[in-house]
Amino acid sequence: MSLRLFVALDLPDGVKDDLLGMAHGLPGARWLDHDQLHLTLRFVGGDVDGAAYADLVHALSRARRIPPFELTLGGTGHFPPRGQARQVWAGVSRSDGLDALHRRVDAAVNRLGHKPDRRRWTPHVTLARLDGTPSRKLAEFATERALWRSEPFEVDAFHLYSSHLHPKGATYTVEETFRLD
Repeated sequence: MSLRLFVALDLPDGVKDDLLGMAHGLPGARWLDHDQLHLTLRFVGGDVDGAAYADLVHALSRARRIPPFELTLGGTGHFPPRGQARQVWAGVSRSDGLDALHRRVDAAVNRLGHKPDRRRWTPHVTLARLDGTPSRKLAEFATERALWRSEPFEVDAFHLYSSHLHPKGATYTVEETFRLD
C-alpha cells in the first residue's frame, strides 16, 4: 500500500492550545483540530511504498544531523496573498536552525527523485481552511493578532507523517521520528 507522506515539526501542546485560542471570528473557516496542527517542512507525495519508503527514511536520518534549535511562532497571514484566501496561518519568526533543517530535508527528498515544490517555502502553521471568508473579516483577524507570539520552544526532532484524507478533513499519523543531533 502506498502512503501519502510529508515531513513536519510537531508543536508543543501549550503552543497548540494558544493557536486554538485564535479559532474564532472568521465566517467560512474550518478550523484544524489540536492533532492536525504542525509545521510542514516538505510534502513528499502520495506514491511512496516499499523500497522508496526505506530510502526516504534513510535519507531523512542523515538530514537530522543538526543541533536542536529554538523556534517562536508569531503573527498571522493567509494564502494566497492576493485574491480569494483559501487558508489562514500562524507565522514563524526567523530561525537559522529551521532554515538549515528545511534545506537538509528538501535536499534529501529531492535526491530521491521527488519533484521540488514549485512555490517558495513559507514556514507557517495552517490554522483553518477558508470558504468565502470576506476579506474585511480576514483583515480584522490579522490586525487583532498581529502582535501575537508563542512562547519560544525547542525543536529537537522532526517527523515523517502519513496523511489520510477524509470528507471531514485529514488525519495524520507519525510514521517515523528523527531526533536532531
